[in-house]
Amino acid sequence: MPAAGRHAGTPGDFVPRVEIMDAEALGRALRRMAHEIIERNGGTADLVLVGLQTGGVFLAERLATLLAEIDGADVPCGSLDVAMHRDDIGLRPVLVQAPTTISGDLTGRTVVLVDDVLYTGRTVRAALDAVCDFGRPRAVQLAVMVDRGHRELPIRADYVGKNLPTRRDEMVDVSDRGVVLGITA
Repeated sequence: MPAAGRHAGTPGDFVPRVEIMDAEALGRALRRMAHEIIERNGGTADLVLVGLQTGGVFLAERLATLLAEIDGADVPCGSLDVAMHRDDIGLRPVLVQAPTTISGDLTGRTVVLVDDVLYTGRTVRAALDAVCDFGRPRAVQLAVMVDRGHRELPIRADYVGKNLPTRRDEMVDVSDRGVVLGITA
């Protein structure tokens, strides 16, 4: 489960209020997103999935499994920690770094960044910087399970599981069990 409060930048215990998607609905959304990725890219050749630590990693792994089931080819899947590429270092606590596991050069590949929640866009901006450390991709696309709005940067997801307008004080938690909306106590 993602760290409580990570999407609003405030520490605290996550208090769930309403279930938005259960595990079955999350699975359907992932399957739909997998089909959209295949359709947009004409298959899975030269595709690499990169899950953003920590919430996007399990989603990237599940998408990789679905892409292999649908298209019949294994899609490389890695993880990326963007902590040292963020533009708010010093403004908020730096979380303990999680492993980055990207095997091989990304030059000429289509990279699909995968995250759990798209909020301000700052994590994605950091991820775009971090990806360049691994080569020059032909294209970078973005897949998120939840787009909650409140963008501070001109970033838009290519694949979205659920658009969920929220208040700034609300939290969105995405896990294998589904998507829950809540607050921090």
